[in-house]
Amino acid sequence: MTQLYSLFLEHPVVTTDSRDCPAGSIFFALKGETFNGNAYAKAALDKGCAYAVVDEAQYATDERCILVPDVLQALQQLANEHRRALGTPIIGVTGTNGKTTTKELIATVLSKKYRVLYTQGNFNNHIGVPKTLLRLTADDEIAVVEMGANHPGEIKTLVDIVEPNCGIITNVGMAHIEGFGSFEGVIKTKGELYDKLRNTPKAKVFIDADNKHLNAIADGLQLVKYAVDSTDDVLVKGEVIDCAPFLHFSWTTNGEKHEVQTHLVGAYNIYNMLAAATIGLSFGVTPQQVDEALEGYVPSNNRSQLTVTDSNKLIVDTYNANPTSMAAALQNFALMTVEPKMAILGEMRELGDLSKAEHQKVVDFLLEHKIDNVWLVGEGFADIPCAFRKFKDVNEIKEELAASPLKGYYILIKGSNGNRLFELPELL
Repeated sequence: MTQLYSLFLEHPVVTTDSRDCPAGSIFFALKGETFNGNAYAKAALDKGCAYAVVDEAQYATDERCILVPDVLQALQQLANEHRRALGTPIIGVTGTNGKTTTKELIATVLSKKYRVLYTQGNFNNHIGVPKTLLRLTADDEIAVVEMGANHPGEIKTLVDIVEPNCGIITNVGMAHIEGFGSFEGVIKTKGELYDKLRNTPKAKVFIDADNKHLNAIADGLQLVKYAVDSTDDVLVKGEVIDCAPFLHFSWTTNGEKHEVQTHLVGAYNIYNMLAAATIGLSFGVTPQQVDEALEGYVPSNNRSQLTVTDSNKLIVDTYNANPTSMAAALQNFALMTVEPKMAILGEMRELGDLSKAEHQKVVDFLLEHKIDNVWLVGEGFADIPCAFRKFKDVNEIKEELAASPLKGYYILIKGSNGNRLFELPELL
């Protein structure tokens, strides 16, 4: 690993895609279910990579090939060695919902005072996290690293690579139950970030004091709290002023009250905002700078976005959907004083045996609240009895829209990424 790190310092760009080979970079020949990166090592070298890291001897046909026991493990170990060498303060972010938005808000706030490196997009898995760490340079003063998981033990793997100095779990909710086995499995896995920080000197944990599940596993940690309801020694206290449709809220610290008009749709985003404010204050960002950062943040990733077209106004949240985030989006939509309302909802995936019951809850909510038009998409809704229109997939919706365009609606579009509902806004 020492040899590989020395080479990385000379060639500090890594790639795992043989179609993207910057001159002088290092290619890591990762394997997947349907591909073997080793087979592309020569092509990567031919396209400009300085070295290729492989783990099958038959592909080490060039002196520029570095043979290791396991390429993924080598990538992760290299990232950890680089992280340790630089010693950059790192904030680890995980949670069921809101982690990507919270990560971006934290980075936006901290950027008012520091040079910040943060996870791009949702590169938050066993490959994306090490690649994020390998983008660190000596110029970066702080880093915000997002970590995701859909199986037990995955957060532990990531925190062992990242070694964060402090961290935040945004929340725990019903997601990836098929992988975690139970809601308790979700809590235990997300809590692996807390487990790591318990053994990290001077580590701080930023916590939603209103969240009973997080507080129940936070013993032995140095906590910095924020809340909407709780008054238990919180650094930042928040209150929703209105959400029509953009969140307008106030936050108070040390008796000083601030108001922020955001560009995010959804009252549930107040916790993401409060988390960023709390972390910013803890790192010396002034309250005025916090206000500027939160007011200036504009989402651009199909999360809590309002899109105005010639025909309709769309609330687009098509990246992910699970029972917790779906309930939050529907509750917020029901409270909005706009009309007529329409919901296009995609099925929630990876719920295992809980799938039917959770999709039934969505339908029950829709039946109880006045939404003028509802379209349901995917197999998860197929067996749920209701009078709402059902579509097999996004292509059937496209056919319907071509025949009968919609006009004049406020439309909530929400579903798991696999539903591909992100293809609909341009048709609405």
